[in-house]
Amino acid sequence: MPASLRTCYIRALAEPAVWRRAARLGLVVGLIQVALNQGDHWVRGEVTRLILLKSVSSILVAVLVVLLASASTRADAIRSSLHHEKI
Repeated sequence: MPASLRTCYIRALAEPAVWRRAARLGLVVGLIQVALNQGDHWVRGEVTRLILLKSVSSILVAVLVVLLASASTRADAIRSSLHHEKI
């Protein structure tokens, strides 16, 4: 019986490389989003709690999206390799 998808996701999320990729790419994408969406407020010095919250949220959401995408890709690879080992 092939490994369950849940088990593969857990194994993928246990790999430091998945987290490093999510941190690097998510941070870059998040900062680009902040620059595009709240950059004018930052440049003018009009940084309120709401702007700060939106800026931090943009970065966190970007990191989460990249983490899920990276874990999904890695989980598929793990599942595929386990399937091939059993054949």
